[in-house]
Amino acid sequence: MAKSDSASSRRSVRTLAEATDATATAPALPLKDAPLKEDIRLLGRLLGDVLREQEGAEVFAVVETIRQTAVRFRRDADAGAGANLDKLLKKLTREQTISVVRAFSYFSHLANIAEDQHHNRRRRAHLMAGSLPKSGSMAHALTTLQAAGVGNARIQEFFRNALISPVLTAHPTEVQRKSILDAQSKIAALLAARDLPQTPRERQENATLLHAQVATLWQTRMLRYSKLTVADEIENALSYYRITFLRELPALYQDIEAELGLRHAPRARRGANALLPPFVQMGSWIGGDRDGNPNVNGDTMSHALLRQSATILDFYLEEVHALGAELSVSSLLVTVSAALQALADRSPDSSAHRSDEPYRRALIGMYARLAASARNLGAIAVARAEVAPAPAYDSAKEFSEDLQVLIDSLMANHGEVLVKPRLATLKRAVQIYGFHLATLDLRQTSDVHEKVLAELFAVAQVEPRYAELTEAKKVALLLAELAKPRLLHSPYQQYSAQTTSELDVLRAARTIRQRYGARAIRNYIISHTETVSDLLEVLLLQRETGLLSMAQGAGSEGMPRGFELMVIPLFETIPDLRCAAEIMAAFMALPPVRKLIAQQGDLQEVMLGYSDSNKDGGFLTSNWELYKAELALVQVFERAGARLRLFHGRGGTVGRGGGPSYEAIRAQPQGTVNGQIRLTEQGETIASKFSNPEIGRRNLELLVAATLEASLLPPVADAAGKSGGKHLAQFERVMETLSENAYQGYRNLVYGTPGFTEYFFQSTPIAEIAQLNLGSRPASRTASRRIEDLRAIPWGFSWGQCRLLLPGWYGFGSAVSAWLDDGDAPAGKAAAKSELRTHKQRLELLRAMYVQWPFFATLLSNMDMVLAKTDLAMASRYATLVTDRKLRKTIFSRITAEHERTVNCLEAISGSAERLAANPLLARSIKNRFAYLDPLNHLQVELLKRHRASLNGDKSRDERVQRGIHLSINGIAAGLRNTG
Repeated sequence: MAKSDSASSRRSVRTLAEATDATATAPALPLKDAPLKEDIRLLGRLLGDVLREQEGAEVFAVVETIRQTAVRFRRDADAGAGANLDKLLKKLTREQTISVVRAFSYFSHLANIAEDQHHNRRRRAHLMAGSLPKSGSMAHALTTLQAAGVGNARIQEFFRNALISPVLTAHPTEVQRKSILDAQSKIAALLAARDLPQTPRERQENATLLHAQVATLWQTRMLRYSKLTVADEIENALSYYRITFLRELPALYQDIEAELGLRHAPRARRGANALLPPFVQMGSWIGGDRDGNPNVNGDTMSHALLRQSATILDFYLEEVHALGAELSVSSLLVTVSAALQALADRSPDSSAHRSDEPYRRALIGMYARLAASARNLGAIAVARAEVAPAPAYDSAKEFSEDLQVLIDSLMANHGEVLVKPRLATLKRAVQIYGFHLATLDLRQTSDVHEKVLAELFAVAQVEPRYAELTEAKKVALLLAELAKPRLLHSPYQQYSAQTTSELDVLRAARTIRQRYGARAIRNYIISHTETVSDLLEVLLLQRETGLLSMAQGAGSEGMPRGFELMVIPLFETIPDLRCAAEIMAAFMALPPVRKLIAQQGDLQEVMLGYSDSNKDGGFLTSNWELYKAELALVQVFERAGARLRLFHGRGGTVGRGGGPSYEAIRAQPQGTVNGQIRLTEQGETIASKFSNPEIGRRNLELLVAATLEASLLPPVADAAGKSGGKHLAQFERVMETLSENAYQGYRNLVYGTPGFTEYFFQSTPIAEIAQLNLGSRPASRTASRRIEDLRAIPWGFSWGQCRLLLPGWYGFGSAVSAWLDDGDAPAGKAAAKSELRTHKQRLELLRAMYVQWPFFATLLSNMDMVLAKTDLAMASRYATLVTDRKLRKTIFSRITAEHERTVNCLEAISGSAERLAANPLLARSIKNRFAYLDPLNHLQVELLKRHRASLNGDKSRDERVQRGIHLSINGIAAGLRNTG
């Protein structure tokens, strides 16, 4: 390379590294955020070095020119800059295009790593300074509860009865490869090490290792070239356990116990201050979610549990081995308990060198038993061979009891200090994870269950046309069949592949429970639940496969004797949500069902779907209908004398129920949490929350703190009333009207506007997303292009890519504007019947709702975040992809007008003209991303043009163009973060 070229490339490296503070739109960083800027500069410089080494100076010049032109386009809304950008992008060769897209995409990933490190840095600084506990921390939650008069005894009772369960799911928006995750984890660890004291030599070595890892990242394929399988998705999810959950979740338990003053004690001295039970338990849908995924069956379920079990047993084996090295305690120096000595004597270890080291001998024996358990449960190989064979543990409980023997002996013999470093953490991990690691949920749509039972009834000559029966007749038939001792299925008859597969799934579930324990599978979720018969059908299918047994004999016919899987309805669409309480009331009123719920500890779970309700009715109506459904369910369950546990099917985007989990849980209606909550973690949010151990632990803590506060703090409505605010009932009446207005506006655009489907498919990369090897599940339920048939997940993902994020705000502005304007309506209209007769009075009420009602405040806060990421100027670039100019103008002008109304209404209610004024850190983070997000969006538009032109026969099809589109999708998703 010529000297001048080298100098030019170094200048380009510097400009790339300074991308986050190069735009006029980015706010100045406060002094405390200077380390973040330094980290981003360092990583940008290293990426620049790698680019120079790998691609040469010409790519640098192109990258910098694109970045600067994109900055001008954003800063000045410069039409000339847009035209120049078009010309520049069109001139790029295919090879240059790929390199430029990769450069900005990797910078997006590296900036995320720097931000995560800075979050950890600021949190540690806050703790070291002894500042007051921050909202969302356990310390803050406990302080708040104590101030509200909630004592320690009540808090400990909460933990004894609570279940908090994050459930990891695989969906077609998860764009991270495991290899990329691994490289990023190493970069994050090296970046964190730079905050520690280092000698100049150590500093240089750290920089060298960082350079090597960035080079590895650059040379690692970002995309999958083959379709992702369910097995791949299982492995991807397990990587987060190794990175975060296996160690950080037990550590969180220890932190909470320390806050409550709980500590380990010998078995004989345990009482009121016993350690907490496993109230946080992990869940998974990966391998068990069959809804719309033909690749999931009984085999994938078995494989999921095999891999989960192997992962946790590998962890246990490593920890037991490490304990054997650490616990070198000699019985010549310290007394040990009789139980520990007996455990050591049963060990196959006969080495004379360890004859006085009973803990080591005991652990060697435990390792041998664990190794045997791992092999029994399907492990192909054990990393370290045991000293000699030993009988396998029958259960995780048996292993836990052996660990307790070690703890008791140490606690009774001056070894308390030796318990906490590793042994207590391992004991806690066994309580949480057992031999199964996470509870695998089963899910299937109600339509499939109906088809299976229709075939079983027809073949058994019980009912030839089951699907055509009225609901009342279906319920009567199902209850009658549940009471009968004989089965519908016969091994001597032939059944369709679908029926055979569905029955095999349930048989596999029974085998898995017997093999890995009852916690391995315990929930069956029914998508698209619309009737009571949808629930009874799954009970009957469980009876057919031995998962539900019914009592026989006089007076007990038709009553359940034993069950294995809880049947859980999933209410998804707006009509489904409106019927949820009525369906559950009728279901729980059935005597066999009420008996079943009693056997479940008087507990019944209900799942609520955020994604489909949003696609069906829009952002505002979806949130409001979910809120109303929860309140109605609480009343129904109270009358039935049963406890309600809600399972929240939240996605990553606000349009799919996403947003900060802490605020979302705290804003739940009174009486809907009560220490019981499950919620999905999906898409890019899994990586953003749990790919860094410290941030992962913080997110788990937020989840626990929010559930604790939502369960035990007094109702917010009481506080609002005492402070002179409007009554909650009035707030709810206003929300009902706003929801009706928003529903009409949203439905009119999405489902009532001619050509909207065509506009959506052309102005977003939805078609290209469907081709990307993101997940094992198809992007659409059918081959049609109807919005109704499109899955809610790629629907929201596509709007994020084009920077409109329409599902997270559309309809709010017109709904509020119409209600405010109605306040100034002439006398005699509906408004005259209300005390709120003027625009001003109504606006004041909305402001009171924002200040006093957590539900409304959280709704607006989430929308504020979405609007901060929304970019109409960039969206206008995507609109040019719509070939019909009249359609383009008609729809984009409507979207633009609604965006303006929404922003104006939000500002009028919140009193702030700035986005995220209450969260300046997030505001800076989002604005700083534009410098590398914008070029990716511009490049994506150009690549979409090229790709679609080739499909229309104008040019030969080029796989490199497709690869560039997919790379840009990856980079934009990483930059937006909560896109899944």
